[in-house]
Amino acid sequence: MLALEDGSVFHGLAFGAEATITGEAVFNTSMTGYQEILTDPSYYGQIVTMTAVQIGNYGVNPEDEESAGGPKVAGFVVRELSPVTSNWRSRQSLDEYLRQYRIPGLQEVDTRAITKKLRVTGAMKCCLSTADLAPEEAVRRARAWEGLVGVDYVKEVSCRTPYQWDPEGRWDEPFMLTGTTLGTRTAPGPRYKVVAIDYGIKRNILRKLRQHGFDVWVVPASAPPEMVNELAPDGVFLSNGPGDPDPLAYAYGTVARLIRQHPTFGICMGNHMITLALGAKTFKLKFGHRGANQPVKNLETGRVSITAQNHGFAARPEDLAQRGAIVTEVNLNDGTVEGLRHQELPVFSVQYHPEASPGPHDADPLFVDFHRLIERRKAGKI
Repeated sequence: MLALEDGSVFHGLAFGAEATITGEAVFNTSMTGYQEILTDPSYYGQIVTMTAVQIGNYGVNPEDEESAGGPKVAGFVVRELSPVTSNWRSRQSLDEYLRQYRIPGLQEVDTRAITKKLRVTGAMKCCLSTADLAPEEAVRRARAWEGLVGVDYVKEVSCRTPYQWDPEGRWDEPFMLTGTTLGTRTAPGPRYKVVAIDYGIKRNILRKLRQHGFDVWVVPASAPPEMVNELAPDGVFLSNGPGDPDPLAYAYGTVARLIRQHPTFGICMGNHMITLALGAKTFKLKFGHRGANQPVKNLETGRVSITAQNHGFAARPEDLAQRGAIVTEVNLNDGTVEGLRHQELPVFSVQYHPEASPGPHDADPLFVDFHRLIERRKAGKI
C-alpha cells in the first residue's frame, strides 16, 4: 500500500523487504537504469515511482551500482515487476536485491495515476507499507513525516574520510570487467589533480573524471577549505547529493572560499552549492525533474541537449544575475536554471547529469571543458 498525505491510497502487491517506511513520493520517467536510480545517493529519503511499465527484466549486477552499500531510496513502486530476469550480466533479481538491503517495494500499482497526481499536486509526503496496516494509519504516518525541506541529508550519504579514487588508473584505458568494455580516457593533454567534494557522489562521475584526464581525491562534504588546499588541487569538483541545499551552510561556506582560489565544476547539488556560495537563493520545484529525457537549451550557443536529471530544487535566476553569474542553460519544459558560469571566476556548473549511465551522452563534453578550463588557468590565460 502507498498512502499520500492528501489521503490518496494505492494498493498493490508487495515485493522486496517487508517494512513500513515514510518519505517523499516522486516519479522517474526513465525507460531503463533502475539499478542506477536505486543506488543514486540523491534519492535518499524518497520513495520512487517508475513510469516505465515493466521494471526488473534485466536483473541486477554489482558493476552498475552508483554507490556502496546498496540502494539509497526509501522505497520503490512499479507497475509490473518482471517475472523473468534475462541478461548475461545479471547476478540476482530486483526482488532479491531489495530483500538483501531491506528496501520495500510495491508492484501492480496504477503508476500512471500516481504520476498524474504528483504532477498536479506536487511531490508529497507518503507512507509505503507491506504490512497489514490500516489505510487511515498509513495516511497519518505520511502526514507526520518531517519532510526533507530544511533537513541535511548530505551528511547521511557523504564519505567519512578522504580517499583517492582509482589510484591504479584502471579507468585510463579500455578494459574488461566481467566481460564488458567500460570506456576510455577521452581528454587529450596532461593529467590534472582534482579534489571532488562528496555530497553523495555517483560512481560514474568519478569514472568520467578519471577517463577525461583527472586524478581524483575525494573529501567529505564537511571538509574545510584547508583540507582541500592541503591536497594542492589543480581544480575542484562539486558533486551531486540529496535533499534541500539551503541547510548546508558549512558546505557552501567552504565553496565560497574555494571558488576564488581554484577552477571549479559542479553537477546537481554542486550547482546549488555554487549558487548559495555566491549569495543567490534556491527554491523547491513543484515535483522536480527526474528522468533521462529532459531537454535543455544552451542560451549561449542555441544548442539543445537531452539530459538525465534528478533534482527537486532550482536556483533563482534573478539572484544569480545580481551576483556576477550568467545563466547559460535552461530547462525547455519549465524555463528553470540548468547551468551557470561566473563572469570573472573560473567557475561553471550544471543542474543535470552529464555522466548519466544509462542515459543520453549529449553533455559528456562538459568534462573536457573542465579539463580545458584548468589548462587555461595554469597557462595564465584566466
